[in-house]
Amino acid sequence: MEKEEMFLEELSYISNDDYSEALLKIIEMLPDYWFHEAASSTGKYHPGYALGEGGLLRHSKAAMRIGLELLNNPCIGSKYSQREKDLMLMSLLVHDGLKLGNPQEKYTRFDHPILMANFIMEHQEEIGISKEDAIFMADVIKTHMGSWTKDYNGNEVLEAPKTKYQNFVHMCDFLASRKCLQVPFDEENKISV
Repeated sequence: MEKEEMFLEELSYISNDDYSEALLKIIEMLPDYWFHEAASSTGKYHPGYALGEGGLLRHSKAAMRIGLELLNNPCIGSKYSQREKDLMLMSLLVHDGLKLGNPQEKYTRFDHPILMANFIMEHQEEIGISKEDAIFMADVIKTHMGSWTKDYNGNEVLEAPKTKYQNFVHMCDFLASRKCLQVPFDEENKISV
């Protein structure tokens, strides 16, 4: 299945056609493992739909869909411009794009939010977005881990969210990782609601 076909639903969430094209370019640049690996190697930190073959992809799609649902609620969505909504949704889909590093490593890279933020900045022109848009995406991606900012040795590695945009992206990722919240997927890794 072509990558564009795998993401037709998610690409339709983006109102700006240029942003949709940019998102597809990012998807095409991501390592192959993003399409196949589980969201959690241990299964401790993600719900059942995010485990097994394609789990990371499903987790990413779920985070974006949660973001869409929240932004479609006028009480929440009215606080953001359409540009901000599009960029946050784009960021949600690719926030874990380098979760296992680049090149792929065996385990999750604790600094994967920084790796993905840097990736967006380094490939900004190739992706086809402005520097301002790349900075926006990098800012919300690099803080998506929320309060989990210290690595396994207790070193402060990541930044905590500060802005309403960073907090929104973290919240959507957090909700997509909760075991009590299930998102139904079909056999083609498409959300089936």
